[in-house]
Parts: sequence; structure tokens; C-alpha cells
Amino acid sequence: MTDPVDDATLALLVEVAGTPKPGNVDRRRDLDDLRFEAFLGGAVGARPGLERAARGTAGGAGPAVGDAFERAVRGMADRAGTNTQFGCLLLLVPLVRAAADPDRDLSPAGLDALCRATTVEDAVAFYRAFEAVDVAVDDPPPGADDLDVRRGSDAEPAIRDRGATLRDVLALSADPTGGAGEGDGAADRVPDRNAAEWAEGFPRTFRAAGWILSDEGPLADRAARAFLGLLAAEPDTLVASTQGAATAREASGRAAALLGVDSAGPRGVGGVDAVPTDAVHGADLDAAESLADEFVAAGINPGTTADLTCAALFVALRRGAEVAP
Repeated sequence: MTDPVDDATLALLVEVAGTPKPGNVDRRRDLDDLRFEAFLGGAVGARPGLERAARGTAGGAGPAVGDAFERAVRGMADRAGTNTQFGCLLLLVPLVRAAADPDRDLSPAGLDALCRATTVEDAVAFYRAFEAVDVAVDDPPPGADDLDVRRGSDAEPAIRDRGATLRDVLALSADPTGGAGEGDGAADRVPDRNAAEWAEGFPRTFRAAGWILSDEGPLADRAARAFLGLLAAEPDTLVASTQGAATAREASGRAAALLGVDSAGPRGVGGVDAVPTDAVHGADLDAAESLADEFVAAGINPGTTADLTCAALFVALRRGAEVAP
């Protein structure tokens, strides 16, 4: 069996090498403020944090994912000089912890149990990580201004007062209405898909890993096709944060059209389970090249979809996917 940290590092590298991933950096495209080699540096710099995730907590007191995540983000930022893989690491750290722990399973149920075992200390470390790099985030949901992640360590008293674990704070981002239902434009906001993975047992990650495992051809190409499936499934969080929900939904519609999948609804095709595996495997990557150029020119950067693709690559690698021909 391969080492989970090696697989996580390889997932980071294969994700950025996959092309085309419309709107994102890949081995053929840089963005104005992000270059391909910065992602390579970020993958190397994040490794000590991923190793911390694999070790867990001395004495088995808890998953220690918060500290591992903070270390990974700071290492990434030091080596890349910018934010290259913050969202990838938010997903990879618990996945690595689950894969390395002999008492846990790398499965939706195993990830759900691990996330529910996180602590207030994990949440505090998560907030500190926002002081290392700039992260594009939406405003907090109603009633949670004191838990705005942009406050960094200044939010620690509020976290402790609420007794909020890391899963608790991420579950808030997964529900953009804050449990308040529709009103004040909240219903038009796009949920944080990475946070939703934490709250729901990583369904997108495991579904896309299945696409990759059952596909054929170079692993980077399979990752690019899985990226298109994920983007078609649901609007991208980063696009919604930077360009608005309408643009995010339009981008998902373009990906769905490329796959030949109906996306008449306001939330993509209705989730990853509604995207047929055959449609993903049949994705025309040559046609996606034109879409990639359009998205880059328009500044449409589906970064959250890339994060999910990276997480899916990790699970696929753990389940036998290889880069060797």
C-alpha cells in the first residue's frame, strides 16, 4: 500500500497538471496572478502539514486536523509565496488522517465520523490559517458575524464562547441561509462546496473518485474530465464569491452543455449523482480547450471545483489509480 502523504502530494501535482480545467491554472495555462510552478511549490511546502495529519494526535486524543491544516497552509504559503491550494488542503487533511488511521475507514462514513470528532482547538487553528494567505470567501451567514473567518485569530473568543468545533463552523458555510430560510438574498447564495463536504461525508469527492477510477487513459486527463463533471454538477463557490452566483451558474451550464447534460435548474444539474458517468468519460477535452480560454479571458476561476478534483484524485490513488502507463 502506498503512503497517504505521498498520495496527497501526488494528488496536488496531478490536479494542477490536468488540462484543460476551464478557468484554472494547468500545465498549459497561467493566470495573471498565479503561475503553474507556484502550485508545484505549494505542494512541496504543504507536505509537513500533511505528515502531521498522518501522525494524528499523540495519545489518540483526537484527529488534530486543525493544527495539521494550519501547518500545511503556512508551508504552502512559504514555498509558493501565495495561496495556491488552501481549499485542496482543507479536504486533503481529513482524508489523509482517515487513510493513515488504522481505526478509521477512507469512506463517507469514516470521514463523517472524523469530522464530527474535531474540536474547538481544531477550529481555532483553522482560523489562524487565514492569517497566512488571502482567501476569497463570502460573507458569513446571518447571525454568525462573530465567526467570520476573515477575523483570523481575533475570532478565537467567539469560537470558544460558542464551543464551536471545526465541523461546526464549516457547517455554517455549507448552509448559506444560516438556517434562516429564504430572505435577504440568502437563498441566491451558492453554498461553500468544500464546507459541504465536511458536513455531508465528502459525497462529491467519492463520486468523482469513482469517475476517475472507472475511466481510461492518463490520470491527468481523467482528472480533467472529472473536473468538468463536478463543475457541471453544481455552481462553483469561488466563482460565486468573486463574480456572483449568476456567473457561477452560467459557468456550470457551459460545462453541462459540453458534457451533453441538461442543467435547466438553478443549481447545476442537481448534484454529482445526477451527472452520468458515461457523460464524464465521454467529455471532449479538445472542445474544453476553447472553454478554458474563454473562462481565463473572462476571469472565471472555478477554484473550488479544482479542490474537489484534487480530493477525488487522492481517494482514487488510495484505491489503486496509478500514474504509470
